[in-house]
Amino acid sequence: MVSQIEILATFPVKIPQQYSPAEYLEMEVRSTDRHEYRDGEIVLMTGATPNHNRIARNLCTAMTIGLQGRALEVFVADQRLWIDQANLYTYPDIIVIEGALELQPERKDTVMNPVLIVEVLSKSTQTYDRGDKFAAYRTIPGFQEYVLVDQYSQHIEHYFKTSDKKWDFQEYDATDIVLPLKSIDLEIAIAYIYEKVEFVIANIKIK
Repeated sequence: MVSQIEILATFPVKIPQQYSPAEYLEMEVRSTDRHEYRDGEIVLMTGATPNHNRIARNLCTAMTIGLQGRALEVFVADQRLWIDQANLYTYPDIIVIEGALELQPERKDTVMNPVLIVEVLSKSTQTYDRGDKFAAYRTIPGFQEYVLVDQYSQHIEHYFKTSDKKWDFQEYDATDIVLPLKSIDLEIAIAYIYEKVEFVIANIKIK
């Protein structure tokens, strides 16, 4: 009699190929697509929806204007971030850096010192963004604030570091209030963040 283990052993098992950070970077700089590097595994990053892009654009515009003349700089989407303690390369939707850029040694295209990160949630990444990815972000020295913006409904999750290993959490969903970004001393109206964003509920488009 053939055991279940013997039967399962006849099926091919796909083992994810492991890459070094150097191998990843060599391939990534030549690629037309963007990929994340997760502790040896390379993961393709999917394209964004119009709502995703509208939200990122609105936030970037508000931050860029609001931070003019200050020692803070905003980067969007294509800026690669290296998180040494998590062995992770990723491309946050928005990052804000205070003062001089801290670049990964021997790299000119990869930063390491965000004070604020924003991710626009998608159905395929929202669990990761709230879980393992946020855990990786929390290992970054100087990282103080994390904002998750829903693109399917008007809802924002806001985390702010109050002390070592302690984070304050707040949710926002009303239109007539502002999102207070404490790490960069800037307020952005929720209505502006969602300007031109179109929600679909039961096949009815809601602007």
